[in-house]
Amino acid sequence: MTSRFTELAVDCHNPERLAAFWCEVLDFKVIDRSEGKVEIGSWVPTVEDVRARQMPATLLFIQVPEGKTVKNRLHLDVSPIDASTENEVTRLLGLGATKTDVGPGSDRNWVVMADPEGNEFCVPRTLAPQN
Repeated sequence: MTSRFTELAVDCHNPERLAAFWCEVLDFKVIDRSEGKVEIGSWVPTVEDVRARQMPATLLFIQVPEGKTVKNRLHLDVSPIDASTENEVTRLLGLGATKTDVGPGSDRNWVVMADPEGNEFCVPRTLAPQN
């Protein structure tokens, strides 16, 4: 018996807005939506595909009444594939992200950011080919 990691659920006030932000960041598409929920991903999951092998997880944004109050215990890392880390941070700022400080570590080599609802994520390094 085993399980598969299929979705990462994110509580939020505005699922449509957050889904749109993350679709732009990750080049994902909306794959399902219902009252108070929006699911995005790089593929449309089928039961057969998920049962056959581990596939990329989707992100599920769920509307909740309460706001974020503390630092996330779980966050995403996003690595640019065709730009420098600095250029990607600039792009993300243009999409509505903000730089954030989560405490000690001014010598770290990654950038800590927050999405439009304050959920932290990191840009650790570029994966772009180095010339």
